[in-house]
Amino acid sequence: MGERFFIAIAKVVYMNIKTNTNFSNIKETYLFSEIGSRVRAYEAANPDAKIIRMGIGDVTLPLPEVVVKAMVKASEEMGSQETFRGYPPEYGYGFLRDKIAIHYANLGVTVDPNYVFVSDGAKSDLGNIVDILGENPIIIPDPVYPVYVDSNTMSGNKITFINGTRENGFLPLPDSLNESENEGSVIYLCSPNNPTGAVYDKEGLTNWVDFANKTGSLIIYDSAYEAFISEDNIPHTIYEIPGAYECAIEICSFSKFAGFTGVRCGWTVVPEQLKAGSVSVAALWKRRQATKFNGVSYPVQRAAEAALSDEGIKACQANIEYYKQNAKLITDLLDEKGIFYTGGKNSPYVWLKCPEGCDSWTFFDKLLNEVQVVGTPGEGFGAGGDGYFRLTAFSSREKTIEAVERFRKIL
Repeated sequence: MGERFFIAIAKVVYMNIKTNTNFSNIKETYLFSEIGSRVRAYEAANPDAKIIRMGIGDVTLPLPEVVVKAMVKASEEMGSQETFRGYPPEYGYGFLRDKIAIHYANLGVTVDPNYVFVSDGAKSDLGNIVDILGENPIIIPDPVYPVYVDSNTMSGNKITFINGTRENGFLPLPDSLNESENEGSVIYLCSPNNPTGAVYDKEGLTNWVDFANKTGSLIIYDSAYEAFISEDNIPHTIYEIPGAYECAIEICSFSKFAGFTGVRCGWTVVPEQLKAGSVSVAALWKRRQATKFNGVSYPVQRAAEAALSDEGIKACQANIEYYKQNAKLITDLLDEKGIFYTGGKNSPYVWLKCPEGCDSWTFFDKLLNEVQVVGTPGEGFGAGGDGYFRLTAFSSREKTIEAVERFRKIL
């Protein structure tokens, strides 16, 4: 008697719960998922192709030795009864919060370590900060890092986009915004910017801080790439601007500075001076983190502390300089070809105008199919990104040199 095969048909049961319908307003296909899908399809059809990836902003150099040693030592401590640690503090160990405060002091500003909150990365905090905010007007530059838009869309917030353009160097200012119509807004700024690599100087940031204070608004300032800044008159922190303590939350990360993309650690500064009416914004963030976050592991925080030591900073800056030299290889070619771009000098990102009037996805396909290089279509960062393209400098030197030679053939 032959074997019998049975197919179980699951009964569909519809629950009577309600879901967050705001999720339906988010694009179904995430930018980098679409990129991955197209690359996989090309690889399947061309298995011998040697693809160079310059799309996702992920670091490639290993962690500095001083960081690794600190992480190993801390891990060994977890294996001893005398030095074992359980749950970490929700806001971060004092040794790391103090070290971050010293980092700000070295930048010439004062940050109270009690108002530094350690997390598992800037992306998490940028997505979670909406938890403590009510129904406020949202102002976001376009093009933009998608998490700003998506997290607010998930919460049903109304977003006003201000356009970054070639004319304003992809650094929009509040000049076009009516103060009376934008009172009590939440403003997202990123400098150096992802995706454009553009950076605000002190005058530009002062315009935004003044606007926020005049309108009673809050700035969410993403400074994840500040370690790439080398030019004078470019603030490393928004707290270099007078009045910023009263209107700005700063979110930063060890991901690009110390290569922690696979380790995960960042921090958020919520100054004591920040008040929403009579409510302390820092108190709200403390409560949110204590309820929904269990802290960053001890070995990771020791590694982060080591990254901010004198030896660690020197090693991290050497890695950053390596990436900046990669960026220069790209921008030198664009200068030679007369192609407009922003970034590449104080940023690991180069934001270029697609040649020959291409839209950004057409240029993506052209690079992939003709020279086997993967970048990021600007359209994925918002309508203002159409016709532009982002390349990262996070590849190896050898692959960057090879990619530039491939570009030379088609630009």
